[in-house]
Parts: sequence; C-alpha cells; structure tokens
Amino acid sequence: MGCFTFIKVMMILFNLAIFLGGGTLLGVGIWVKVDGESFLKIFGALSSSVLQVVNVSYLLIVIGAILLVIGFLGCYGAQKESKCLLIMFFSVVLIIFIAEVAAAVVALVFTGLAETLLTGLVTPLLKERYGVNDTFTHIWNATMEEVHCCGLNNYTDFNNSYFYKTYNSYPRQCCDMLEPCNDTLAAEKDIEGCFKQILEEIKTNAGVAGGVAAGIAALEIAAMAVSMYLYCRLDEK
Repeated sequence: MGCFTFIKVMMILFNLAIFLGGGTLLGVGIWVKVDGESFLKIFGALSSSVLQVVNVSYLLIVIGAILLVIGFLGCYGAQKESKCLLIMFFSVVLIIFIAEVAAAVVALVFTGLAETLLTGLVTPLLKERYGVNDTFTHIWNATMEEVHCCGLNNYTDFNNSYFYKTYNSYPRQCCDMLEPCNDTLAAEKDIEGCFKQILEEIKTNAGVAGGVAAGIAALEIAAMAVSMYLYCRLDEK
C-alpha cells in the first residue's frame, strides 16, 4: 500500500467517525429538544458546566450538523478523490479553526464583555421562565445547588421575576438553602452568581481545558494538511 492510498484510507476512516459522531449529536440534540424531561431523567442535569447557561438542544444540533458536513466532505471527497470536495473540506475546517482562535482571544481579552452579553441574554430568561418551565427550573436548581451559586450574577437577577412575584421569595439556593429567602437574608448571605463560579472553575481547570483545545487544534491542522496533500497529489495522478 502506497503512501497516498494509506493516507486516503485514514482520511476516509477518520471522517467517517466524525460523520457518525455528528449524526449521534444531532440525534441527541433533537431528542433533547423534543423530549427534554426524559433526557434529564436518564442522564441527570449537566451541572458544573457552561452548558447550563445556554440551550443544550440547539447547541447539540448545531455542532452535530457541522460535524455531519465536515465528515461527509472529508470522507466522500477522499473516497471519490474529488478536488472540489477536498478543498471545501479544507475551507470549512480552516474557517472553524480561525473562529476558535478568535473565540479564544475574545474569551481571554473580553471576559467582562462575555458576562455583559450573558446577563443580557440569560437574566430575562430567569425572570420569565424560572418557576414556569419545569425543565428550565430543574436545570437551574441543579446548577445552583451543585456549584453553590445564585442566578447568573447574584440574587438580584430574580428581582421582578415570575418566581419572586408568585412566592414573594428568592430561590432557597440564594440564601444558602434557608427559607424563606427574603431580601435581607439574600443580601446577608451574598451568594455569588453562577457565571463567576463557573468562570472560577474554568480557571482552576485551565490546564485541562488548554490541553483539550490544543489537541483539537492539532487535529484540525492535521486534517487540513492531509486534505491539502491529497488535493495536490491528485494533480500528479
């Protein structure tokens, strides 16, 4: 088996795995969207994770769809020796790589901005959906209990919320699990928001996160190099 054939086979197998993984994530994302309560009953709430702050189903669907496209372009492009599909694969991976680098830079430089954006997006959801939507409430309760936090920033995120207007109280996690959780007790306990707690957890595990990010970046660079190698060798055939 020549070098070209070996690399071609490895490219097909690698991208087939990506394609199957993407299909799995897409399926799970659709499942979470359609029947989130069953998903949570089986796997439990994803506490201590930034995924608690966003819509998990949409995230999984987007990531799954992207992986499906990448896997298809790489696998089918290598199998058919299509220069068009290979260059498309290279371009998509390059765009993702650049986006990841840009996101890393933004995360390092504009952490305060990220907090402001999340506050603008998540705080209204807390006011409107906490205590109304069972799945949303369950996820936030599990997160606040596990991470020992209150709201996104602090207990004031629940001011004028549906929950506060209905029960005239803050969630008990905002008062160190004491009830009733009123303004005075919440201010006295001063439980930090989940964003700060999660950010501290990420900083604590920065080495692991950096290693994972570096590994993903290395795989992306290798995938681009292999696709370009196959693309260039096709001119010689």
